[in-house]
Amino acid sequence: MKFLKLASLAVIGTAAAAGGIATATPALATDCIAPSDPGGGWDFTCRTIGRLLTETGVIDETVQTTNVSGGTGAVAFARVAGSRADDENLIVATSSVAITQIAQGKYPGGTDTMRWLAMLGADVGVLVVPADSPFQTLDDFLAAAKDNPSSMVVGGSSAAGGWDHLRLLMLAGEAGMEPDAYKSMRWVNFNSGSPAVTQMLGGQVQAVTTDIGEIGGFVQSGDIRILVAMSDEPIPAFPDAPTTASLGLEMTGYNWRGFYVGGDVSDEAYDGWVEKMKALYDTPEWKEAAQANGLIPIWRGGAEFSEYVDQQAADTEAVSREIGVIN
Repeated sequence: MKFLKLASLAVIGTAAAAGGIATATPALATDCIAPSDPGGGWDFTCRTIGRLLTETGVIDETVQTTNVSGGTGAVAFARVAGSRADDENLIVATSSVAITQIAQGKYPGGTDTMRWLAMLGADVGVLVVPADSPFQTLDDFLAAAKDNPSSMVVGGSSAAGGWDHLRLLMLAGEAGMEPDAYKSMRWVNFNSGSPAVTQMLGGQVQAVTTDIGEIGGFVQSGDIRILVAMSDEPIPAFPDAPTTASLGLEMTGYNWRGFYVGGDVSDEAYDGWVEKMKALYDTPEWKEAAQANGLIPIWRGGAEFSEYVDQQAADTEAVSREIGVIN
């Protein structure tokens, strides 16, 4: 199904002595594809950022959200590549989940199929343990995992090979664990971060990898401790928690929110969209909206973001091969 380019008509009426005459001039609107049903994270990205782009005056036109669900974003990806690759009035919501799918060959193309605009915010991945855990530091956890990897049981809110699982393994690999060791750690899948932590406190697993936005209340109550935040900067609500950057580890575990455009969009239009997204990122309105929805404002745009996406895809593909998710 080919999308029709959206347009809004501004009708300017002029009166003449013989009667009213109306002329119409088209004003192109931006279309934002949310590759999911209404209500999910991609839908939030389109609707919230689209609304703020207009309300803050970053763009003059309106932004209309179109939901195109299927294949965890693969249907929308294929549609853009096939019929809207050069559409300069189209942006598409995306996230870490999409890059994982691309890296595992579940999309009809690689990261080079699209042009990656920017990430504006993220939920930060954390590795947490019970407050009374013998693991006081990440080094303690890794030492135990290296000594007897099959005895280490970790949980999270994705299936084996999903983002929670993969970022645990990428963290372990970056910290020096060999693939044969880290893939021997046992993984338990829960519906979300909160039940994972609840089961951890009950002794079912020894640690949990998930987004801080899902389990921050357990940290605040003192029931659990953050061994590491997989981020460049400290989490504002928990500034004392060590980050991967502070520990000298070159990896992040962001569940980020951002956008891409079609692969044939011109440099001029692409650069213009990067500038618009940065202008929105710098507004207090976006900071407030992000934090109200459990996101930490984080900016990567243009070439820097494209390189980040390519590296995340490469790292995810490598770990996915090591653990047999892909051949």
